[in-house]
Parts: sequence; C-alpha cells; structure tokens
Amino acid sequence: MERFGVKSAPSRNRSKTALYVTPQDRVTEFGSELHEDGGKLFCTSCNVVLNHVRKSAINDHLKSKTHTKRKAEFEEQNVRKKQRTLTASLQCNSTAQTEKISVIQDFVKMCLEANIPLEKADHPAVRAFLSRYVKNGSLIPKSDQLRKAYLPDGYDNENQLINTEDR
Repeated sequence: MERFGVKSAPSRNRSKTALYVTPQDRVTEFGSELHEDGGKLFCTSCNVVLNHVRKSAINDHLKSKTHTKRKAEFEEQNVRKKQRTLTASLQCNSTAQTEKISVIQDFVKMCLEANIPLEKADHPAVRAFLSRYVKNGSLIPKSDQLRKAYLPDGYDNENQLINTEDR
C-alpha cells in the first residue's frame, strides 16, 4: 500500500511504556520521595516497589491515600530507613561479619599451633569460656564446620609461608 502513497492507519495497540527509562532516572525526576536499589524503584516512605516504566503508576501511587498517610507517619518518625534488595544486603560486608571471620581464623590458627584438636571446641566448658570471655567467641562454630570451612584457609596460608621460607 505504501507503494501507491497510501499510509496505513497508526496502530491503536501501541504500548505507552517508556522503553529506555531507568529507575535512577525516575529518582532524579521525583526527588527524595523515591530511591533505587538493585535496579528496582522503591517508595521511600511506603517501602514498596514501584513500576519505573510507567510514570502514571508512580503518579497514582504518590497521590494515593495510603501514600500520604505513610508519608506523614514517616516524617513524624524522622527515621530514614530505605528498603534494599536482598542481593544488595547480602553483598554488604559489615565490620561485625569481618570481625567474626577474623576471630574464627585466629582460633583455628591457635588450635593448630598449640596442637589442640578442633573437637575440643565442642566441649561445653570451652563453649562457656569462649562466650563469656572472648569477644564474638560465641560465634565460633562447631568442630566439623571449622574443619570444612576454616581449616583449608589456614592450611593454605601455612603452606604459602613454608614455601616462601624455603626459597
């Protein structure tokens, strides 16, 4: 039909979604009411995930009664809690997690150097001592997990030290 100069009528089923809009674009557009994490758009005061592709869905949410109610409660509390995705939370290594790993590795190293079998860490008296007097001592796992997870690390580190001393 185009060959004869007749154009077809525009399609009425065309989608009205913005194809190239990112959640970060919507955050800059709407300001502090929204935040982005892990490729998802969140309402800061309601802690719900919003569809970042359709602007009308965001506008409808911001005009809703539940949003205005939660926004008022949110401003009263003065606590700025932003919801995060699970993957972002799991990727975050806090100082407590890092310190826990350090304590466990030091405990395994001490047991290896003092020729103390790792099974002794399972004794109730040792457990009580660790939880009472050692910071994060109650976080030291049982001997089977020490052997599986932390002993190979200590073994590899000691082998590297021995190999560097031999050279």
